[in-house]
Amino acid sequence: MDKKVKNAGEALAGIFDGATLMIGGFGLCGLPEKMLEEIQNISAKNLTIVSNNAGTDNYGIGLLIKKGRVKKMIMSYGGECKAFEEAALKGAIEVEWTPQGTLAERIRSAGAGIGGFYTPTGYGTVVAEGKETRCIDGKNYVFEKPLFADFALIKAWKGDTLGNLVYRKTARNFNQAMATAAKMVIAEVETLYSPGELEPDEIHTPGIYINKIFQGENYAKPIEKLTVIPNSSLRQSVSRSPGPRESLDSGLRRNDGE
Repeated sequence: MDKKVKNAGEALAGIFDGATLMIGGFGLCGLPEKMLEEIQNISAKNLTIVSNNAGTDNYGIGLLIKKGRVKKMIMSYGGECKAFEEAALKGAIEVEWTPQGTLAERIRSAGAGIGGFYTPTGYGTVVAEGKETRCIDGKNYVFEKPLFADFALIKAWKGDTLGNLVYRKTARNFNQAMATAAKMVIAEVETLYSPGELEPDEIHTPGIYINKIFQGENYAKPIEKLTVIPNSSLRQSVSRSPGPRESLDSGLRRNDGE
């Protein structure tokens, strides 16, 4: 079945008020950039967002928060987005803090059909409030339920029109698990191929999980915290003759997997 749609606008048709959305990415790496740009133009509000973090004020989920479209965040980290911080402190947005590994496993459990799991993480803290706890072999655990969504918006490096996806390095992050845990899964890719053009052994997410797919263009791939060698250090390093290994290591390159 051909699952290709023209663009992000067509892909996001059907998102409704009060929907729960999983949004892939870790920091700004592996974000579904084009869908996050387009979703600001649709009318859906009171959204519950499941994501590792809230992005920043200028990229990612932070853009939706600034527009007042998000009712609740289920997340593990929110420290880079001022808009999220202000909304959370004012009580304008509900936050369900979830340890990062627990968040990943709750999503994976939903996709695997697992009814929940016990973890020691969070026992004795606010994370465990209102949840079942149990002592197993002398160790205390918290019971965590699987986490489902109405929609999952994910980003992959390559895909085909059947929905098969290939992620690139760390940009895989939460995208792969989220692709299994929602009723409607929408993927954007940098390059879209015809069936048979992808090597079967390199496919990370089989097309059976994907409902819609499109090819995005002109990805910004912003860097959350850019760290480079100071100019003075760089001048000193090139003033002497570097050895073979030093020549290899001195190149500046982005290393977030994208």
